[in-house]
Amino acid sequence: MTAIKNIAIIAHVDHGKTTLVDKIMYHCRLFRDNQNTGDLILDNNDQERERGITITSKNVSVVYKDTKINIIDTPGHADFGGEVERVLNMADGVLLLVDAFEGPMPQTRFVLQKAIDLGLKPCVVVNKVDKPNCTPDEVHEKVFDLMFELGAEEWQLDFPTVYGSALNNWMSDDPDVKTENIEPLLDMVLEHIPSPKVQEGSPQMLITSLDFSSFTGRIAIGRVQRGNLKEGMQVSLVKRDGSIKKTRIKELFIFEGLGRKKVEKVQPGDICAIVGLEGFEIGDTVADIENPEGLKTIAIDEPTMSMLFTINDSPFFGKDGKFVTSRHIKERLTKELEKNLALRVKETDSADKFLVYGRGVMHLSVLIETMRREGYELQIGQPQVIIKEIDGEKCEPVEELTIDLPEEVSGKAVEMVTMRKGEMLSMETRGERMIIQFMIPSRGIIGLRNQLLTATAGEAIMAHRFKEYQPLKGGIPQRQNGSLISMERGKAIPYSIDKLQDRGKFFVDPGEEIYEGQVIGENSRQDDMAVNITKTKKLSNVRSSGADDKAKIVPALKFSLEEALEYIQKDEYVEVTPKHLRLRKIYLTENERKRNKIV
Repeated sequence: MTAIKNIAIIAHVDHGKTTLVDKIMYHCRLFRDNQNTGDLILDNNDQERERGITITSKNVSVVYKDTKINIIDTPGHADFGGEVERVLNMADGVLLLVDAFEGPMPQTRFVLQKAIDLGLKPCVVVNKVDKPNCTPDEVHEKVFDLMFELGAEEWQLDFPTVYGSALNNWMSDDPDVKTENIEPLLDMVLEHIPSPKVQEGSPQMLITSLDFSSFTGRIAIGRVQRGNLKEGMQVSLVKRDGSIKKTRIKELFIFEGLGRKKVEKVQPGDICAIVGLEGFEIGDTVADIENPEGLKTIAIDEPTMSMLFTINDSPFFGKDGKFVTSRHIKERLTKELEKNLALRVKETDSADKFLVYGRGVMHLSVLIETMRREGYELQIGQPQVIIKEIDGEKCEPVEELTIDLPEEVSGKAVEMVTMRKGEMLSMETRGERMIIQFMIPSRGIIGLRNQLLTATAGEAIMAHRFKEYQPLKGGIPQRQNGSLISMERGKAIPYSIDKLQDRGKFFVDPGEEIYEGQVIGENSRQDDMAVNITKTKKLSNVRSSGADDKAKIVPALKFSLEEALEYIQKDEYVEVTPKHLRLRKIYLTENERKRNKIV
């Protein structure tokens, strides 16, 4: 039996979890000295690297002073909270990472609440103490207050703390004393994180996450609570509803370094991956074949937002993508449901339209972006929040919103949020910046980020997370400006764009292929306007002096996927193909739009 410690690293987005895991791996010499594996090693898919966030939790194990430490790196973005809830079941303690400047943020509160409810031992790491104007001691006090507020017990409130900078590879018991490496952090883990409690009895393991391999199929990952699991062993699967299925373990793996090592037997308390189980889901228990006993299953938070996914039926369909039919989209969404727990898919009365429910715009846009990269073409409708009826009253999701921005533009931000039915909770100054907290309906957050960034010259940092359902707050003002819609199919001509620039901003570049009904710009007024930008200059024989001016064209506005989803109106779709993002009206011709006008 080797000594084992299981820890999850939890924090708000961008507080340095993945960087810390890198440094632990380097310190425990997972790699040869001549092997430079770069940084953010665990963020291994393209989207995680591009967005600079962790999306799915990863396991890695290191050996320090003859103790095996299983580390779970978790996402920090609120939309992937479902992922964090599940994997905390595998840990015995948590490293709570807090930025020495920002202090505890909304997501810190959420993940800490889950960890305290599960009875995990917290150890606090105050990271980024080398930032100017940071206040490590104050942050330590705030973490204590937060734990007390969340109902932590005495042994949880008596938490050890280390200070340091993961990026610069040092940790210390005192923020003013800089050390050579991160050993104080690892020593804290060995001293304070409890070893797994080994219970007597038949084997039990709760499946808390999934992996997929195209060779062996679905792989179940979880922590063995008691008993030993062996290769080739017959087991029972205790399902969520209490029903029992017989199945067999084909292969067993434990985590070693960044990879997995095949073993014949797994001891209790260790985290393992099982290949060969049939028909399992997250939250099922792997139990003894003779007298199966189920473990308490995992409750998953409900989705708060829905989007309509439909096939691409624009005039340019099938030009970029490989998968364009409703069958392809349906199969892909069904496959996603297996591993993405906070997702729901509902069929509509039309065979080629699906309602997809998720945790937020970010959660769904990661799925859309993944599909797009795999070669799918589809169209997405405007994000809608899910309205529930509670005690006969219509209720909508409300979120806690934190905005961090320069003091001189804070008034503008408060005005924008209150227009969207937000209520201000607190306002505090840190250096030259203000941190303002609001309660705001989820509807009000859709499209807010773009407006805030414009109003604050890109300085605002926004973080929000779902709080609860509250009675409907009434109307929220939508986008003020109408759309510029193309009248013709063809190429965008610089001459026409130049002549129409005073009508609004354009989203298309000269020479780009466009079609009738495509949204090619934003009108400077409130109503939609159809324009023709495929018109060329008439090359007649008549010349007038000064008419041949150079066309001066303002660069086109290009949206990211999230921005496009937040920008569109009720009667518009975002057309997503592997190479293009286009905005379009649901009804492409002027006549159809008038006939089906949404009043």
